[in-house]
Amino acid sequence: MSTAPQTKKTTKTPAKAAATTPPAPTAVEDAQDQIVRLDPALIVRDDYNARTTDTGPDDDLKASVAELGVQDPIHVRPQADGTYGAFKGWRRAQAQQATNATAEAEGRPVRMIPAIIRADLVGNDAMTHLLSLIENDHREQMHDRDRVKAIETLALIDVSEEQRETMARALKIKRAELRAAREAARLDDAHLRRATVQGFDLMQMAEMAEVSEVTRAVQVLEEAHAKDAGEEGGGRGHWDQAMASLRQTKADTEARKKALAELEEAKVPLLPNYYGYGTKDTSRPLTDLRTPLGAPLTVDKHTHCSGHSARLDEEFQPVWYCSDPAQYGHKLRPGAKQAKHTMSDEERESRARTIAGNKAWKTARTVREDFVRRLCKGKSLPEPVRQFALRTVMSPPYLYAKWCERGDTEAVALLLGVPDPNADRSRYSRDANPFDDLVSRQGKAKGWHQVFAQVAAAYEHSMREPRSWQGLSRHQAAYLLCLKAQGYRLSDVEELAVAKHIPQPDDEDQAVDQAA
Repeated sequence: MSTAPQTKKTTKTPAKAAATTPPAPTAVEDAQDQIVRLDPALIVRDDYNARTTDTGPDDDLKASVAELGVQDPIHVRPQADGTYGAFKGWRRAQAQQATNATAEAEGRPVRMIPAIIRADLVGNDAMTHLLSLIENDHREQMHDRDRVKAIETLALIDVSEEQRETMARALKIKRAELRAAREAARLDDAHLRRATVQGFDLMQMAEMAEVSEVTRAVQVLEEAHAKDAGEEGGGRGHWDQAMASLRQTKADTEARKKALAELEEAKVPLLPNYYGYGTKDTSRPLTDLRTPLGAPLTVDKHTHCSGHSARLDEEFQPVWYCSDPAQYGHKLRPGAKQAKHTMSDEERESRARTIAGNKAWKTARTVREDFVRRLCKGKSLPEPVRQFALRTVMSPPYLYAKWCERGDTEAVALLLGVPDPNADRSRYSRDANPFDDLVSRQGKAKGWHQVFAQVAAAYEHSMREPRSWQGLSRHQAAYLLCLKAQGYRLSDVEELAVAKHIPQPDDEDQAVDQAA
């Protein structure tokens, strides 16, 4: 039996464990760890300190510092005049300054203040501001205005794109939010507070600032935000539709205000749209009138007539009228329609619904086209969308065939996010194969995106008229429902337009459902 000693096994440290050893601190990090004692009299507020509201110490902080001094070091950077700019802990520094001013009289010691001197930040305003913002952002006392204003400042500071990307990551916001801070800062304190409570991001705050003057804009956006948050998958469907509607309302208000100002400046009376019961409307549009010699009555010829007046159409453009052609000697043109009597309440309500629906349809299109653009730019086209495009091409409805005859490339290019190949060409020198280069360049990966862009452009063109919502075809409804299935939030007027094309359960099915 062998008595040779057995070799002792040793346990080796795995290579992976060695990789987890923390790296040695850099020279800059070593310097940051060094705490010095500074005379509080030498400390001033750094110009890039993010806190601009409630910058003074409160009574509790003053009492604590008077009793124990400043315990947590402040962060400063050297200034050209020999002082030190505090970008973290300025309130603590002020508390110590106030305490030292009365220390001798009150029998307390004059204390120095612990500080970390960041000489590496001299001249680096962007990083100083960012560090100050992060420090204050973690404190509940920081005012909403300070945070938005600080992010706005970071967005305006001249730094490289790489540094700006670092800032956004450090603040846990998107680059787009960093850019949006400038618009968000326009909100007043009350609106800013409400937006913060509701959980709006900076982009939503910026959009809210854009329409804040519109009546009930804040309430509408709060409701839309709540609806988006309450739906599975979240998203911004309700928000986008609400913003589009508010933008349209703002544009309408501005257009009407401008039109009224121009009429007032030209001293042209604005005729009422409706007259009370028993009051006759004697006005007629100039297009219905002729001069005594039978020539068309143009605006230039009618300007000096005492009855020269106007109404505003749905787009707030002036429609020129004569308030009383018979009184001022104008003749009706042959074939002119008889003047309508005053509309009934039902007719006025119907007209108001039509006008509101037309505007809502026009507004919804901008949101819908943005959604289509995102589909066209996506990494892969959803299979139901690909099949919809394929069915349209294989069994083309009239609207698609008619669109193809137009040879319009601008709308397709906009959806694909590429330059229009016929942008600088006349209608007689258009490229016969405008997208050949794009097809070759993008290849198979984006082929169906291009087909869908062509199909979507055809459908959007077919629904361009404001009244389209009143008589949507089954093909147009199928297009909207295809988008809805991919996450597009139909607006109220779009829901109304497609409703008649959605199969409804018969009475027997409804009874079974209710029983279940």
